[in-house]
Amino acid sequence: LERPAPPRPGGRGEARRGPARPSPAAPRQQREEHGRPRSLSRSAPSPVGTGRMGLEPLFQAWSYFRRRKFRECADLCSQLLERPPGEQVAGRARPRYFTFYFILIQAAWSLKTRALTEMVYVDEIDIDQEGIAEMILDENAIAQVARPGTSLKLPGTSQGGGPSPAVRPVTQSGRPITGFVRPSTQSGRPSTMEQAIRTPRTALTARPITSASGGYVRLGTASMLTNPDGPFINLSRLNLAKYAQKPKLAKALFEYIFHHENDVKNALDLAALATEHAQFKDWWWKVQIGKCYYRLGLYREAEKQFKSALKQQDMVDTILYLAKVYLRLDQPVTALNLFKQGLDRFPGEVTLICGIARIYEEMDNISSAAEYYKDVLKQDNTHVEAIACIGSNHFYSDQPEIALRFYRRLLQMGVYNCQLFNNLGLCCFYAQQYDMTLSSFERALFLAENEEETADVWYNLGHVAVGIGDLNLAYQCFKLTLVHNNDYAEAYNNLAVLEMRKGHVEQARALLQTASSLAPHMYEPHFNFAILSEKIGDLQRSYTAAQKSEAAFPGHVDTQQLIKQLKEHFAML
Repeated sequence: LERPAPPRPGGRGEARRGPARPSPAAPRQQREEHGRPRSLSRSAPSPVGTGRMGLEPLFQAWSYFRRRKFRECADLCSQLLERPPGEQVAGRARPRYFTFYFILIQAAWSLKTRALTEMVYVDEIDIDQEGIAEMILDENAIAQVARPGTSLKLPGTSQGGGPSPAVRPVTQSGRPITGFVRPSTQSGRPSTMEQAIRTPRTALTARPITSASGGYVRLGTASMLTNPDGPFINLSRLNLAKYAQKPKLAKALFEYIFHHENDVKNALDLAALATEHAQFKDWWWKVQIGKCYYRLGLYREAEKQFKSALKQQDMVDTILYLAKVYLRLDQPVTALNLFKQGLDRFPGEVTLICGIARIYEEMDNISSAAEYYKDVLKQDNTHVEAIACIGSNHFYSDQPEIALRFYRRLLQMGVYNCQLFNNLGLCCFYAQQYDMTLSSFERALFLAENEEETADVWYNLGHVAVGIGDLNLAYQCFKLTLVHNNDYAEAYNNLAVLEMRKGHVEQARALLQTASSLAPHMYEPHFNFAILSEKIGDLQRSYTAAQKSEAAFPGHVDTQQLIKQLKEHFAML
């Protein structure tokens, strides 16, 4: 703090005489004796955010956030928030330091809130899981006999234009299996509780989710792992009205409460207070209120909020949220009209075109779905879902060579998983490119991540073995399928057919009964059981099974002929 005295005029450089100046390390009493104010002799503590040690951590945390290293960002923000504030210095308030300190604290708090939210963030547009409670205990009244093409819940309202169930497998809701696994394809719409407990084969879980709200709660409790010391914000002691008056902090806080803590009630209260503070002119808050209503099952209230938000600000996300509401209310035609109106305002928007294609596919209008998926590829030629669905449609339309081109395109794009190589193996086999068939299936077995995927590959290998006439290999493949997935109804059905060829009638009947109970929506086990029962003379069981087969696939000619023969037998009796 003290410089040496300048040399006197004379060049001798002697120090100025007088009392000795204390060094900065001298005791405070000695400094006070010489009359130096303490506020000048002491080095002032640097508040958080000033100087080199204060600015760099915040910028470093922001850099972590930009690079999606949310765990490191949250830890660094926690260190900033734990630093003690520089309250007063020598009895004098330092307002400039205080202002900067509180700005820094708010920035660190907001950044940590956003980082914790991003760690568990799930896009609400793509999550649409219906559990047993939503499917069976649905309070939304729908027409018992819906007009064709106006309902997703009632089977039998297909528009045609696609392969029959004899060629393309269907789910228990009567919809064809799509070429791309989505949340809407992982849940059926069963008519009984017994069917609801059984999961369709398109899902990768052992049992369906019990309730959508329960799934969100489990998602919220899993986020506790991000903060092992307890919750970052104590919501019960939070003054929501205070934060609602600060729009920038309120938005980050809402995302944290909604996604991280999964407290829909508090999130809804905060959004209501914030939109009231904004004089109902902020469309973003109306969208958030609609999301809360949707999560709570209040679909009509959510529809009003989304419509009000669209009047103030035309956004693609709001259109997608509103379409979700209409689909949950089983109004696919209204959702289609909404998407088409959105395309008039946002021409060429991929998400809107893809939404139209998905609805047409769920309504079993495969030809229209394929056309819209092609429109998606015109706008985005790397859209994985569109390429996979078009490839699946070509495969089930007896065009494996064209399907092979689409799946090879996915492979060139970097998609490298079990499902892709499984499809490549099937396309190569039916396109008579036998040199690549077994190698593709071997790669699929190597890349399988769970037993369900392994069972699918072994089942398809069994089909290949049947195609080349090696029934012993097919029998072993179907057995291996049941080893990995004991609920594989298709494998039970095919094993029963092989047992029938060997003359083992009782084993075949037992396998067919198991397949019928596991998959009542399939017509093959019912038809095979009817044929087997008719051969051994059990006409009553044969007629009952034939009726079930006709209900599952009304257009099956062999079932109709069998029923006609049985009626003639009964008439003779």
